[in-house]
Amino acid sequence: MSETDETPGQRPVPLPVDSPIWKSFFTVAPLVLVGTMEAEGHDLAPKHMAMPLGWSNYFCFACSPRHATQRNAQDTGVFTVSFPRPEQIVETSMAAAPRQAEGDKPSLAAVPTFPASEVEGVLVRDAYLWLECRLNQVVDGFGANTLIIGEVVAAAVDERSMRASEGDDADLLAESPTLAYLAPGRFAKISQTYSFPYHTNFKL
Repeated sequence: MSETDETPGQRPVPLPVDSPIWKSFFTVAPLVLVGTMEAEGHDLAPKHMAMPLGWSNYFCFACSPRHATQRNAQDTGVFTVSFPRPEQIVETSMAAAPRQAEGDKPSLAAVPTFPASEVEGVLVRDAYLWLECRLNQVVDGFGANTLIIGEVVAAAVDERSMRASEGDDADLLAESPTLAYLAPGRFAKISQTYSFPYHTNFKL
């Protein structure tokens, strides 16, 4: 972008791409807890590089072979996803605590769970959305990272967060806010929202 392309008050700052650029600005993402099973019991790990993959029932998240989450998912062939509420931010942070020398993570005792229904695993109590996934594939080739893809084989949503044809989406989110992660290092409670101004001929 040249100086003549700049709008008044806007000054683009070039970012070197020979190293990761993502700590130079904020981006908005969901914040979920991915659950996997291991020899010691279960593990929960916060992930923000996570999203539905396409329009069918697939879900993916970025991970790494160095993380127990990926190793567990590959060993068992399944994983779960819980979408915590804003008031669960401390519990979500506890799930990110490092493991002890013995390999266990005692901080998980502070995160209440209940058993999944279709896969071996646990889901986080008091979240607003729960997914149970069967591992579809692990895609390598993103530097040190991988993409974990799962097929959703069971799902449930808290009735307070379920959209209804006769309901108002703005009221729903005002009464049942969602949690967002603003990478790097901040979070937001989303309760005030607006209808997206779709073009007249746009089709979902």
